Amino acid sequence: MRMFGRKATRRVRAEGKMKNLHIIVGTRPNFIKIAPLVRAIRAVSGMDYKIIHTGQHYDIEMDKVFFDQLDIPKPNINLEAGSFSDAHQTGLIMLKYEEYVQKDRPDVIVVLGDVNSTLSCALVGVKNRIFVAHIESGMRSFDKRMPEEINRICVDVVSNILFTSTETAGKNLIKEGLPKDKIFLVGHNMIDTLKMYEGLIDQRRILDVLGVRKNSYAVATIHRQSNVDNAENLRKVLEIFKFIQEEIPIVFPAHPRTQKRFKEFGLDAKHLKNLHFIKPLGYLDFQKLLSDCKFILTDSGGVQPEAVYLKKPCITLRENTEWVESIRSGLNHLTGLNCKNVRKVFKNIMAGDVKRVWYPKIWDGKTSERIVRILKDKVSL
Repeated sequence: MRMFGRKATRRVRAEGKMKNLHIIVGTRPNFIKIAPLVRAIRAVSGMDYKIIHTGQHYDIEMDKVFFDQLDIPKPNINLEAGSFSDAHQTGLIMLKYEEYVQKDRPDVIVVLGDVNSTLSCALVGVKNRIFVAHIESGMRSFDKRMPEEINRICVDVVSNILFTSTETAGKNLIKEGLPKDKIFLVGHNMIDTLKMYEGLIDQRRILDVLGVRKNSYAVATIHRQSNVDNAENLRKVLEIFKFIQEEIPIVFPAHPRTQKRFKEFGLDAKHLKNLHFIKPLGYLDFQKLLSDCKFILTDSGGVQPEAVYLKKPCITLRENTEWVESIRSGLNHLTGLNCKNVRKVFKNIMAGDVKRVWYPKIWDGKTSERIVRILKDKVSL
């Protein structure tokens, strides 16, 4: 484990013992979601926090750049879990985090999303009788072949308080028998972050660097195990890219996992002249790409709600989604890897056939403020 030395962040101490929160991060979506949360915590008297980085993502492009750009304090500790199988990684994070908890016991453990870091640290919390708060609870794809689905279900069962992003998520939890008094509809932290940095995002010059024009290119993000860890499925992704890039350029910031699989499977995209196969981008440049594109191709859970908020059509290369509201919005379309389905949606998008745009009213940029206010009330912080 690597300890980080850092200057104390600005805190307002209340009389008596200041309550201590551990905020768990490990992957890119976690980094993005905690920026507004940290800001909201700093504004409240009597609350302290430590950022615990599990090391689940360890590539510099997936790690340091997000802390730098989003003005997030350096983690208090990096558990350096690294990359292993899901079970190995989950167990390793548990061992390392529990060791740290014995030295610095928090009053609350805050976990986000559905990654292995989320499950590992939630389990450490419940085993040590520490209050666990889960942000983005109740999301369900109803596909238990997805590691994320198993993580979501388990974390929701053991958590003391469940913060949901959508009404559908709350209904899912109630159907599963979880108590209503644990469930709080607060909104989506990623939208908070988007609203926080809109001005800086607008100033980015990444389009000039890549040589693409506003509303004249597509953005692709592909990293889900079912798509990239299967050679045949990754070939299907390339087939989809092939016919789309014949009509419109595709900017493809490739996740390190995806880059690795392309090499392992002997797949080459060099013959696709209109496909910009680039390294991962920082948060601000990536959001600029999303904001100014014609449409999005993705298998990401995080990108789908962002696409809806930005009013961008989205082709989701999955058979299901946990973001049901994104489908109801009229902007997100589930196609799987079926080329026929993708072609149909693609032609409609290029023809300007986009349905009405809708997203939950509670996606208003005040999610983190609600979370902190509820925590303060429910656990006497």
